[in-house]
Amino acid sequence: MDSHSAQKNADNKTRQLVTTALMISLIVLGTLLFRLPVPMTQGYIHLGDTMICLGVMLLGKRNAAIAAGIGSAMADLLGGYSYWAPWSLVIKFAMAFTAGLIIEKRTINRSDSENRSLLYITALTAGGLVMCAGYLIAERLMYGNWAAAFIELPWNFGQFTAGIVFSLLISHAMPKFMR
Repeated sequence: MDSHSAQKNADNKTRQLVTTALMISLIVLGTLLFRLPVPMTQGYIHLGDTMICLGVMLLGKRNAAIAAGIGSAMADLLGGYSYWAPWSLVIKFAMAFTAGLIIEKRTINRSDSENRSLLYITALTAGGLVMCAGYLIAERLMYGNWAAAFIELPWNFGQFTAGIVFSLLISHAMPKFMR
């Protein structure tokens, strides 16, 4: 490898690292700054999933999953929900990894924005369903019954659906940043 290729490779790795760190921060901020309490569960819905969806579109499966897991766990720790941090680390990692894997397996022409949007909706929905299933299981284990776990399910579904919608709106407003 010549020095120009090595420099370009190093620049790309640096860009990925910086973007991953930025997405971790945006996930934390989206989760903590825009919280709507859900009184019946003592939980809340937030815009962190919007940032996770953007991270998937920008970073791909590996770095988006790292950002989603770390950012969500940090938000739990900073927001007073430390008992959820281990669950969020794993569940949000799986959410982003699943969506990123689906996107990675498909090839879409950069100029084909309609098919790209459909691919993102499909992949992010699959990731959101993984998130819902993960929290359903975690809540069942933590609360000791399925009824309490199922109460949270519609809120989780709404949260990831809003995350998909908002992330697509943002991605269409910033096309040069999207891959």
